Amino acid sequence: MMRSLFSGVSGLQNHQTRMDVVGNNIANVNTTGFKRNRVNFQDMIYQQLQGASRPTEDLGGVNPREVGLGMSVASIDTIHIQGSLQTTGVQTDLAIQGTGFFVLKEGDKSYFTRAGNFSLDQEGLLVNPANGMRVQGWMAQDVEGMQFLDVSRDVENLIIPIGAKDAARATTNVNFACNLDKRTIEIPENPTQMQVREGSWSEQIKVFDTFGDEHTLQLLFTRVPGVNNSWNAVVTVDPENPVATNAAIGLGEEAPPTGGPNTFTVNFSNLGTILNAVDGEGNLSGTDSGTPVIMNVAYDVQSATPGDDGAPVRQEFTLNLGTVGGLTNSITQYAETSSSKMTEQDGNTMGYLDNFKIDQSGVITGIFSNGTSRTLGQVALASFSNQGGLEKAGSNNFVVSNNSGTANIGPSGIAGKGKIIAGALEMSNVDLSEQFVDMIVTQRGFQANSRTIQTADQLLQEVLTLKR
Repeated sequence: MMRSLFSGVSGLQNHQTRMDVVGNNIANVNTTGFKRNRVNFQDMIYQQLQGASRPTEDLGGVNPREVGLGMSVASIDTIHIQGSLQTTGVQTDLAIQGTGFFVLKEGDKSYFTRAGNFSLDQEGLLVNPANGMRVQGWMAQDVEGMQFLDVSRDVENLIIPIGAKDAARATTNVNFACNLDKRTIEIPENPTQMQVREGSWSEQIKVFDTFGDEHTLQLLFTRVPGVNNSWNAVVTVDPENPVATNAAIGLGEEAPPTGGPNTFTVNFSNLGTILNAVDGEGNLSGTDSGTPVIMNVAYDVQSATPGDDGAPVRQEFTLNLGTVGGLTNSITQYAETSSSKMTEQDGNTMGYLDNFKIDQSGVITGIFSNGTSRTLGQVALASFSNQGGLEKAGSNNFVVSNNSGTANIGPSGIAGKGKIIAGALEMSNVDLSEQFVDMIVTQRGFQANSRTIQTADQLLQEVLTLKR
């Protein structure tokens, strides 16, 4: 009877533990990124009244006689199944679809979380606003004006400097593709205004100097008289500027020369694709099929301070006309209306960081007021060989334990890590209907164990009254 008392007590205590877990799950039904727990029971040690005996020639074997001494909690597991995603529209809210955890830092201490309700602090750091922990990732590195992400480095704080300046950048490359109408007439020796208009085609492109000042690059194409498949091109920078900018075209070591010619010739094959281009000095660009056809262009920057010799500052860029035999992004000559297909240049004015976006890889792209965009950084994710072994640290955070394994930190989509969804949050994975059923089962188990104690008490009472 005393054994039944203690068994009932263990049942009460451990069902109370299970009820505590159920209550915590229900309390966190709306907690962002919460992962529910479950309790598993196991029976305890047994008191052996009689051991087992093996069969003999005369008798069969006898099973052991054992009386259990109650039950205990076998484990309290964290269930890391995916919670549903809720769209918030907040650009700093992040959710993970799949496995993985965001990495947070408090000093040198690392924490891991599924709750991506982040925001920016005063210094532009991406943080958890509830506790100030800093989101970890990799900031982009600037290499010769290009941004690169090196995810092999240690993670660092992510900074999104809203309002930061984007320096002006001079145009160094202009990609130009168009079609020149094969049917265009040649300009006669004494043309009328109408004949000049019909015998040429022009295009204007915006380019920038080192100050971010905008200039107009004008290309004027005319048929070469008496020559099939050849066009003369005249390059002018700021054609309406009262002060000449002295545009020049050229190839070679000293190209383009100061004050040199500002014309070149484009030659086409009988297939309508570009064959080569020749500058005013007879230098050829474009030989074998697939090789680039380029012209170097220079012009005076009138707003710049002249050099020690009093000469104006020259600004240079490369005019890319396509590739020999190219079609998609090259100049062509077909019997279609002359038109420009592509004009791209890599210069820009100064701008300010206005906005940013985060893609499924966690890459943060800054959008500037001058129309440019630049990679700022990338959010890191961590995965574990046994994520169930992580310890809960409160505030929706986990920490590494002896059985979780070390954190494997890398970009999303790599080594089994999920993808990042911006503008959404992962909700709790608590199923209320399941928790209520579990609550009923727990309550009935608790009641049954209390009845065991009551019944054992009554039996003891009967023993005490035997001597009356």
